[in-house]
Order: sequence, then structure tokens, then C-alpha cells
Amino acid sequence: MPSRTTGADGPLTTVGAPPQTRIKPVITACLLAVFLAMLDSQIVATALPRIVGDLGGLDVFAWVTTAYIIAASVTTPVYGKLGDLFGRKKIFLISVAVFLAGSALSGAAQSMDQLILFRTVQGIGAGGLFVSVLAIIGELFNPREAAKYFNLFGIVFALAALAGPAVGGALTDLLSWHWVFLINLPVGIVILVLVSTCLHLPRADRVARIDYTGFVLLSTAIVALTLAASWGGVKYEWLDWRILGLGAGAVLLAVAFIAAERRAPEPVIPLHLFRDSTFSVSVLVSVAAGIVFLGSVNFLAIYIQVVTGASPTVSGVVLLPMMFGLVASSVVSGALITKTGRYKWYPVLSMAIGIAGALLLATMDTGTPRAVVIAYMLVFGVAAGLNMQVLTMAAQNTAPRDDIGAVHATVSFARQLGTTVGISLFASIFYNRLTEEIADRTPPGALRGIDHDALSSTETLDRLTEPVRNAVEQAYAAALTPVFLTAVPVLVLGLLAALTMKNLPLRGEHQGEDHQDHEVAAEGN
Repeated sequence: MPSRTTGADGPLTTVGAPPQTRIKPVITACLLAVFLAMLDSQIVATALPRIVGDLGGLDVFAWVTTAYIIAASVTTPVYGKLGDLFGRKKIFLISVAVFLAGSALSGAAQSMDQLILFRTVQGIGAGGLFVSVLAIIGELFNPREAAKYFNLFGIVFALAALAGPAVGGALTDLLSWHWVFLINLPVGIVILVLVSTCLHLPRADRVARIDYTGFVLLSTAIVALTLAASWGGVKYEWLDWRILGLGAGAVLLAVAFIAAERRAPEPVIPLHLFRDSTFSVSVLVSVAAGIVFLGSVNFLAIYIQVVTGASPTVSGVVLLPMMFGLVASSVVSGALITKTGRYKWYPVLSMAIGIAGALLLATMDTGTPRAVVIAYMLVFGVAAGLNMQVLTMAAQNTAPRDDIGAVHATVSFARQLGTTVGISLFASIFYNRLTEEIADRTPPGALRGIDHDALSSTETLDRLTEPVRNAVEQAYAAALTPVFLTAVPVLVLGLLAALTMKNLPLRGEHQGEDHQDHEVAAEGN
């Protein structure tokens, strides 16, 4: 194994890294980056109802998240490849800087269109956060050692997931929803300082050949797929020529992307990785997990605030048990994997428990006691946490060291792509059903002069008469039921894929690594 030295900050070098690298500050920066990205997603979810009540745009509210996820999805594999080519430190710093710029702009947004645009900028930066952190850990440590740090990430997920809903609600109530974005700035500055001064990774001397064709084809395919999922059944009928055209275009662009990747010297997504069944299964299950577990969070916040009448602060508190379940299962599974070196059955359990959780959530209505709602969400959270770290560990375990960045990027991209499709699809189902339910349940003229977008705000609901408010709450609850039912077949497919994963042990060295020093050139500061 590569040698290590020690110093004032603990271990200084690992896996052949130059002696200038200070491990503890670097790990701290990586953990803060994960915290920042996770906190952002949780805070925004609980603030969305208030944002819609302030800016309007209920029919496009999902794009506040969708635009962010699309941008992150498109850029994630690119960041992974750029990290392989130009060095992970430079690419990580760029991604953090862009994320902070997007956060500042989102905090200053004055309209829904502006917010969606600025969230796109934020997403462009976010695409490099997770993949850069995972690739840095993957380069510094072998798979068995890296599992220990993935477990630390589980603890950070705990802090962010538990604090996110409550902090988001509190910021929204006490200050304004603008601060759910501005809170990112001080954390991001700390990350920039630590990484700039303490991280010095080795970098292979490789010719930089950027796959522009692959990037354009992949980006266009994702946008076409997302537009088809979000417009279908809402703006246009599912069989409308526009939706069919977008779907066909996404398929053709995907085929063209695969053909381009076969010829590219440095493809965005190296297709040879899919020859490894463990990698392929990890990608498939990541897509399913992204669609269901990440794509449904916004809708749980809507249920709590609109159907049960909770304020954003109380909504954050109600979401805490679900986040606790996610964190607990993630940390426990990470610790057990580190101890045993086995990981197969955790994604299997994730999909199976997720099916039960989705079916339970689909039964919720205006009469469901809040304690029961919390119990259902706890089950759902446990299911989500069982695949958070495992799929990345599994994919890295069988990956060649030179492809670590591309491996992490592709698995992260798969999860984000699933989230993009999930949010768009669920929003389409929800909004289409909600329009029908409100028309059927409220008396004619009862909502005259009231923008339907404002109904997600507790202030607007408080001004309605009790019968009308009850009708609106019932309409929202009924519109959310098909969202959770749609998640069930997706999880079934994820379960079938997870069952095919090989039960391999985590390795104690990188794939294809011998015990000789690697020929590397130190990355510049």
C-alpha cells in the first residue's frame, strides 16, 4: 500500500499524494461541501410553498427545483471528466464559485422567472460539488478506506437533513425565503479557503480532449426528456404532437450520444464502464432512487403545509422524523459496510421498504392524524437512506483508478437524472389532478378573485371560509395520491435491478493498482 506520513494535522499523505496535502482540512472542506449541497435542497423544499405564494407560478413551481436539477445533471458528468483531465482541485473550486454566484442571485430574485434562471446557474455549480468530493475521496483512499469517510458523509447528511427543514422554515418565517439561498454564502467561502490552501492532488499527465459533441447531445436529450415529462398532461395532452416529438427527440438524441461516445477519445461517459455489471446496476438503481426519494420531497412539504395547515417552521419539524430515518439508515448501513465489506442487500432493502412507504403515503388524506403521517414518512426516510452511500461505494469498488471521476460522475448523474424526471413527472400528475379536484370540490365562484397559485400559502387559506378551505385541502390531498402511487412501479423496477447486483467485498486497493508508485505530476495550486 502507498505510504503515509503524519504531522500536526494528523495523516498528511495517502495514496501517493504530495506531502503538502493536509488531510484533515481537506476532509473538512469536502464534508462542508456535502453539507452545503444537502442543506440547500432541504431548505428550498420547505420554502417552496411560501415562494409560490409570494411570486406566483404554481403551474411552474416545480421548475425551481427542476431547472436546478437539469443544470446539475447535465454538468455532473462533464465535471467528472474535467476533473480527470485538468485536476480535481481546480474543477472543485470552479464549481463552488459558480454555486455561490447562483445562490446569491437566487436570494435576490424578484420573480419566478428570475428564480428559475438563477437556480439554473446554481445547478451548474452544484453539478460539480458531489462528484468532485466523491472523486477526491476516491483518489486519496482505496475503496475500503474510503468507506470510512463515506460514513462521515452520512453523519453530515444527518446534520443537514435534520437541520434543513427546520432551518428553512425558520428562515422563511423569521426573515424571508430569500435567506434560504443566501445562507450558502458563508459556508461556501470557508470551503474555498480550505481547498485552495490545503489540497494538492497528483494528476496523471493526460492530453485534454473535451467531448463537446457528447456534452451537447446529452444536454439536449435531458432537456427534451424533462420538457416532455413536465408538459405532458398539463400544458399539452400526452398524445399531443409536441409531447410525442419531444419524447422521440430525446430517444434519437440519446442514440446519437451513444454513437458519439463510442468514437470520442475522452467521452463524457465512458461506455466501457457499463461492461461491469456492478456499475450498470448501480446506475439503474440510482435512477430509480432519484425519481422516487428525491423527486417526492417537494410534494411532502406541500401536503404538510396545505393539507394539514402547518406553517413553514412546523412543516420543517414534521419532516424531521423522515430525515432522521434517512440519516440513521445511511449511517448504520455505512458502518456495517465498513465493518463487513459487503453492500448488496442494502439497495435491495431500500427498494423493498420504499415500496411499502410509497403505498402508505398514498393513503394519506385530510383525516390522517399527523402522528400517522410522521410514521409513514419515517418508513420512507429509512428506505431512502439505505441507498445514499451504497451505490457509490459499489461502483467505485470495481472501477479502474483512472476512471474514478467518470464513475462517480455517472452514478451522481444517474441519480440527478432520475430526480429531474421524477420532479417533472410528479408535478405534471399533481397539477393536472389538482386542477380537476379544485373544480369538482369547491362551490362555483368560491375562489373568484383568488389566484390558484396563492392557495399553497397558509395566509391565503386562512382567509377562506371553513367549507371552502376544507374543499381546497381535500383537493390537494386527492391530487397527491397518484404521485405516490406512480412511485411504486418505479421502485419495483429498482428492486429487480438491485437483486441482480453481485455480492462482492470492498477491496483494500484500487482496481488495477499495484504497489509501485504512480507516475504523476503534481497539480498546481
